[in-house]
Amino acid sequence: MSPITLMLFLAQAVPWSDMGPLIQHLLTPLPESALARSLIGRCSSITAELWGYLVFVRCVNLYINIIITSREFTASYALKLGLNMHGIEHHILLFIFGGPFVVGFLIYKWRRRHLSMFDNIEEFLQTQRDFMPIRYSYSDIKKITKNFKDKLGQGGYGSVYKGRLRSGRLAAIKLLGNSKSNGQDFINEVGTIGTIHNVNVVKLIGFCVQGSKRALVYEFMPNGSLDKYLFSSEVTNSISIEKMYEISLGVARGIEYLHRGCVMQILHFDIKPHNILLDENFVPKVLDFGIAKLCETKNIVVSLTCARGTIGYMAPELCYRHIGGVSFKADVYSFGMSLMEMAGRRKNLNAFADHSSQIYFPAWAYEQFRKGKYIEFGEANATEEQNKITKKIIVVALWCIQLKPDNRPPMQKVIEMLEQDVESLELPPRPQLSSQVVEDKHTEMDEYPIEIRDPTSDCSDSVSLIVKAK
Repeated sequence: MSPITLMLFLAQAVPWSDMGPLIQHLLTPLPESALARSLIGRCSSITAELWGYLVFVRCVNLYINIIITSREFTASYALKLGLNMHGIEHHILLFIFGGPFVVGFLIYKWRRRHLSMFDNIEEFLQTQRDFMPIRYSYSDIKKITKNFKDKLGQGGYGSVYKGRLRSGRLAAIKLLGNSKSNGQDFINEVGTIGTIHNVNVVKLIGFCVQGSKRALVYEFMPNGSLDKYLFSSEVTNSISIEKMYEISLGVARGIEYLHRGCVMQILHFDIKPHNILLDENFVPKVLDFGIAKLCETKNIVVSLTCARGTIGYMAPELCYRHIGGVSFKADVYSFGMSLMEMAGRRKNLNAFADHSSQIYFPAWAYEQFRKGKYIEFGEANATEEQNKITKKIIVVALWCIQLKPDNRPPMQKVIEMLEQDVESLELPPRPQLSSQVVEDKHTEMDEYPIEIRDPTSDCSDSVSLIVKAK
């Protein structure tokens, strides 16, 4: 078969971040076999169904369903209005008609979206320029990282590189990838962490916005993120329960500062071990404000278009509106789930646990304490004092992960509980998975206005959390 040109109008199926490579495919003649291999490779051996309208031919709407798998590359097509098409080879996937218009439209949409993102970011930076950290050029970023020589990690957000500033100070440079949020994640990061200073919050030294290039420059954290110390089996990554307790207190103070120590209340929405970094002295610092939200501390109603956070740490009210309004208590829940993992040195939900009763760690830990048993983790021949520290961390965590937001303490009270003796803490009600209480109730995602309450008005429910032991 002679070379053919692919013309797929997939405005609904293809992410705009992939439009650049797609347009390149559109403009490059390829043999069908090569084209098949190219598309199959991009699908990562997973069956994908790409639906799209191609072109109008005499008022006939051609609707094509392309099915791609790792071993086959076929196409089925149907013509509306009862028309039949015979004599067309089933391997032909495209229709060369109106090509320049389609390509022009795709380029227009791609450029319009990205220019809108740049405009949003620049408008924000101009209004906040008196409060912003250092703005670097892209050439500065390349020099700092020695042309991106030392890569520390990579994720959905982009890549992180190690660099050195002119002063000789080490820094971590997050080079952001293509964003689907019109630059809102970048604005959130710079607008929150860029204007606050706290020993338990990672410092944003500077940023870069130059064309499509965006980067954030942070202080360097030599001991990495907390999660590698919780879920690693290596002895070298072990942290004592005493040090873990100090880390938990530091994280709690950092979150409490976000809720009550800033001019605007900052809701993080993604507290988890991966977003807690450790400096050379294992002082914890909260990171990643990409989905954070700034709001007034009183009488605020916020519209969230979707649930925010990471599954396993995300507060249930972010998904089920009938549970309660979304507030700073969502961060309390995430902190509580992180605390449980800090004490247990394991994921809270583990389908491969030794016993079925241990699959959901919070429920299992609760039952152990209810029976008067101690839980020992990570410490061989743990002392009585170490067992008490473990119990205190878990009891505080159990209060933080209560299903109803009103039953969770504010971070100020959490800090008080962590600083007190374990004997003064009452065991809270048994923790529940949110799915256990949803049952047949009609639930909706938070696509409507959600109430956010003032943390200073929440003390009434928290006073009863600390009682003297009998």
